[in-house]
Amino acid sequence: MTQTNAGASTGAAATTTELPPPQPQPQTQRSEMVLHTGSLSFSSHMSREDEEMTRSALSAFRAKEDEIEKRRMEVRERIQAQLGRVEEETRRLSTLREEIESMADPMRKEVSVVRKKIDSVNKELKPLGATVQKKEREYKEALDTFNEKNREKVQLITKLMEMEQLVGESEKLRMKKLEELSKSIEETV
Repeated sequence: MTQTNAGASTGAAATTTELPPPQPQPQTQRSEMVLHTGSLSFSSHMSREDEEMTRSALSAFRAKEDEIEKRRMEVRERIQAQLGRVEEETRRLSTLREEIESMADPMRKEVSVVRKKIDSVNKELKPLGATVQKKEREYKEALDTFNEKNREKVQLITKLMEMEQLVGESEKLRMKKLEELSKSIEETV
């Protein structure tokens, strides 16, 4: 019975599960076992040493487990504290971002409105520019036509004046001839 306890105890120390330390057996039971079998007496003696080693191993293991758990809790608390600070800083950053956007936002809106007005004026200017160019071409053509007609008019007026001179001279000649004829008729009559 002690062999199985000792084997179980050392097995428990090798694995991470905790078992309660084996209860010391009364001296009378052990001596009875020694009397029953001679080979068990050596085993029983080793079992006592194994029990003590197991107890010390278990207590060391428990101490390590406690230390690991304590460190784990410390790390968890530090992480939680850091997470809290990170969340707080995130909220602060979010608030700052909103403040910056609210400060920059009116300017953006004004700039956006002005840009939209510029775009709409540009859209209106494009057809107007085309119309102006078309009207300028028409104006140049009309001006060229006007100047050409004006030159033609001047030429015609000049020709008319020349013709009037000729007509005037011709009339004078005719009048002279009429007078001469009239004189010659008068003389003949």
